[in-house]
Amino acid sequence: MIVELGHFALILALMVALVQSTLPLWGAHRGDGGLMALAVPAALIQLALVAASFAALTWAFVNSDFSLAVVVQNSHTEKPLIYKISGVWGNHEGSLLLWVLILAVYGAAVALFGGNLPVRLRARVLSVQGMIGVAFMLFMLLTSNPFWRLAAPPLDGQDLNPLLQDPGLAFHPPFLYLGYVGLSMAYSFAVAALIEGKVDAAWGRWVRPWTLVSWMFLTIGIGLGSWWAYYELGWGGFWFWDPVENASFMPWLLAIALLHSAIVVEKRESLKAWTILLAIMAFGFSLIGTFIVRSGVITSVHAFANDPDRGVFILMILGLFTGGALVLFALRAGAMEAKGLFSVVSRESALVANNILLAVAAFVVFIGTIWPLVAELLLGRTLSVGEPFFNAAFTPFVVGLALILPPGAMLAWKRGALERSFKALVPALVLSFALGALAYAMQSNRTALGPVGLALGAWVLFGALTDLWARTGRNGLGARVARLTRLPRSDWGKAVAHGGLGVTIFAVSAMLAWKVEDIRVVQIGETFSLGAYEVRLDDVREVKGQNYDSTMGFLTVTRNGAVVAELTPEKRFYPVAGMPTTEAAIDYSYLRDLYIVLGDRQQSGGWAVRSYIEPFANWLWGGCLLMAFGGLLSLSDRRYRVAAGAAKRTPVGVPAE
Repeated sequence: MIVELGHFALILALMVALVQSTLPLWGAHRGDGGLMALAVPAALIQLALVAASFAALTWAFVNSDFSLAVVVQNSHTEKPLIYKISGVWGNHEGSLLLWVLILAVYGAAVALFGGNLPVRLRARVLSVQGMIGVAFMLFMLLTSNPFWRLAAPPLDGQDLNPLLQDPGLAFHPPFLYLGYVGLSMAYSFAVAALIEGKVDAAWGRWVRPWTLVSWMFLTIGIGLGSWWAYYELGWGGFWFWDPVENASFMPWLLAIALLHSAIVVEKRESLKAWTILLAIMAFGFSLIGTFIVRSGVITSVHAFANDPDRGVFILMILGLFTGGALVLFALRAGAMEAKGLFSVVSRESALVANNILLAVAAFVVFIGTIWPLVAELLLGRTLSVGEPFFNAAFTPFVVGLALILPPGAMLAWKRGALERSFKALVPALVLSFALGALAYAMQSNRTALGPVGLALGAWVLFGALTDLWARTGRNGLGARVARLTRLPRSDWGKAVAHGGLGVTIFAVSAMLAWKVEDIRVVQIGETFSLGAYEVRLDDVREVKGQNYDSTMGFLTVTRNGAVVAELTPEKRFYPVAGMPTTEAAIDYSYLRDLYIVLGDRQQSGGWAVRSYIEPFANWLWGGCLLMAFGGLLSLSDRRYRVAAGAAKRTPVGVPAE
């Protein structure tokens, strides 16, 4: 009964979304306040119905209702409760319902907290959001219905993919979808502004918080995914340039560009067309990511294995929303004339350079991601584009961004002075160079990547701190410190986010340049060296888990005779799924991780053991958290909560035709 109610609620939500996407839009065109007012209750009712549907599916997973095909394919009675719940979105159908739920959450948030928006703009934004909901609910009900019943339910299920039975993967998809789907709000604001024919400073202020929320969640989601790949897949890396990893990374890059471009619209009423285009493309790349994950045309360890015919439906959605918005963009080009002029040396120019680097970097990642597919379709060749290409093609853009970020952030609006910015940054430059030189002097027979990454990361970090200190004026130390505590949270947020980027740049460089790797066959009782450590394989035992069988190694790590860690790497086998997994054992530390993986037993009686020293690994995810925390600080700024249009309650837009 509960499952039927969930299915019925989803159908009702589709009907409500149809109302939300049509009547308020028509009301905004005609100036009918009654029709425009329908947008708010429609958005709230849609959320309630989709939430009820999602709750019904969750109930089915928790209670192992094997009359549903999706539960049979992705659950099992012996599975721990947390993985029964995460199994709801650990598949194509359930994750699509989560996608629609988050879309409804964002629409309801505009309905609840968008009271200071002009009535016509809010009606149009919610209508566009409703259109996206209609498209995805139709896709779900017609091709991917999570409530599809089986005529003869089995006694038990087939279990969830063992790789997904992990706490990191339990939380990674929701955060990622909060970012992915959140970019639909920037898209809806962009299309609504194009329909109205007006893009101004108030619009720039309104669109920034929604983009910031999306980028913040996307940052956390990407960080969680990277962390999961690091400790779960047993390969000792943090980023594989996998197509699905790239699918989330491209919108993240474009969201950063959109955030910075919206600042120029808000402050100077320039870059209007570029900002609208970025909003369209950021959501467009989210849809491209949806296509990559769900179509089955590109092979990935993360992708849902599905019929490529479903990809055709997603391509239709992509063409409709991205193509339609671009046509509207071309028709409304005259309404996006820039008002603010600026010189070549100005903060506006620095933000333009920032945008160009980010957008081209996203395009490079896109080309590398789809090129195997293009080569197979057009050239009949099977090839792969891997880490060497992406590292060589993407790194120059990161270097360029790191170099221009500190001076660009300190330039004045409209007309700046490079001499003044660089003069303030001299201490940061000297300290960064000194740290890089020190790292180069301390290492031997290694690549310069580590020292250069340290210098660039320090330059970004110290540059952010210098920019923050420069905002305290020129009074005495006490007065400046007091002024520092009273700076707007958005200033602190910017400094923390930029500092987090600097930490991340350094951590990535350190892990790539200074990693120590050892692969060998080890007999029980044998000791081998790993850098400054000694590792001894004490024993290997068979251990029974809750829903898996484990071959567990017991290793002791010492340094100068003192025990540093006792590690237990595993090789697990899940009988229901018939699938093995590798569980690395990691000794976490502030400056390094000791990372050990147990392999197969060899004919000699020994065991294959892979061991790594991962320098500054935790700094990588710490940098991601700092960036996300910087976004949260900026979002908590009162200027975001009040919103730009609070004092401008006159309708924004052109008269109805």
